[in-house]
Amino acid sequence: MVKRVRRNYDNTARARQAALTRARVLEAARRLFAERGLDRVTLEAVAAEAQVSPATIYAQFKSKAGLLGALMEASMFNDRYRALAEKADSAGDPVDVMRVTASIARTIYDGEKEQLGLVRGAAAFSPELRAVEQRFEQLRYDLQAARVRRVLEEGFARPGLGLDQARDIMWMVTGRDLYRMLVVERAWTSDAYEQWLFETLRRTLLSGQTGPD
Repeated sequence: MVKRVRRNYDNTARARQAALTRARVLEAARRLFAERGLDRVTLEAVAAEAQVSPATIYAQFKSKAGLLGALMEASMFNDRYRALAEKADSAGDPVDVMRVTASIARTIYDGEKEQLGLVRGAAAFSPELRAVEQRFEQLRYDLQAARVRRVLEEGFARPGLGLDQARDIMWMVTGRDLYRMLVVERAWTSDAYEQWLFETLRRTLLSGQTGPD
């Protein structure tokens, strides 16, 4: 019994230490990417900044692209995102589905802008960044599938709109580029962007029977 308690304690302590190390590495990487740009930062430099060995970073993240992916995941798919995703999955009213979908997009891009805006600007043409972004775009497209399918199956979609087209429209309208153009370039507030996105999704994807324009 003593050995089992000791083993559990050791495992818990190691897990806690690993989480702290991971957080320290991610914060060091975020700072260096923002200061120097993605292409000029090596994993060795991140290790020195985080005061860990390069082997530790390679073991956890495999590559610089893996490290960047973890940064993007931490900044975009946070606790608020997860709560909204659960709300969208359980929403019965299709208008509510569109409203929560707009909130999800706003949450993702607000988090990205706050945590990774400088990184994206400094490394806009990095092949590694493009590869990570493409993976997240596919993930975003896949995550929206159930919402779109439910709206169509329950008969709330705009007449003549098929599943593939509806998915493409939702994915395009909720994309990063429109957020960037409106919020970053044209200085819209995030609230204004979210409201516009909700109205656009509702009018583009739903039939008129779901509520007045």
